[in-house]
Amino acid sequence: MRDFPVMEQNYERARELMARNGNPTQWGHTFPRPEVVEDDITQHRSILLVDGSGENERILAQFAVCTGEDPTYQTIDGQWLDDDAYVTVHRITASGLVRHAARECLEWTLRKYGNVRIDTHPNNRIMQHVLESCGFTRCGLIELIDRPTDTTRIAYQRHEW
Repeated sequence: MRDFPVMEQNYERARELMARNGNPTQWGHTFPRPEVVEDDITQHRSILLVDGSGENERILAQFAVCTGEDPTYQTIDGQWLDDDAYVTVHRITASGLVRHAARECLEWTLRKYGNVRIDTHPNNRIMQHVLESCGFTRCGLIELIDRPTDTTRIAYQRHEW
């Protein structure tokens, strides 16, 4: 929880960056809500990419790794690469302090878990580029089940076996 304030700053930076780059609605002004981030921390889903140590430690990127089947991914307009067990990456953002931090997060998740799914907004060209440059396959479209509007997302998957 000691990192929560910096994590919140990173999410605010991401919301501003998305809006400036033609994607103002994916996270809007409030996503992810503070209680979601706090829950990620308490449930041990939050992963931080850091450099330095002690007083000199910097958070370079952050994301949530969710194990188990994601209910949002049960229906897809397209096809997943497989029906094997997977983890889902959610709420990924970089601090802007170094280049390719999001890529490092994705590569770490692939090394640790092997089969990874993730989705992004159709207007999030930056994340689409990151995912495709990391070898993720565009599998189709999914609809978010936790919000009433702006629900379409592009679904990606990559596995290492």
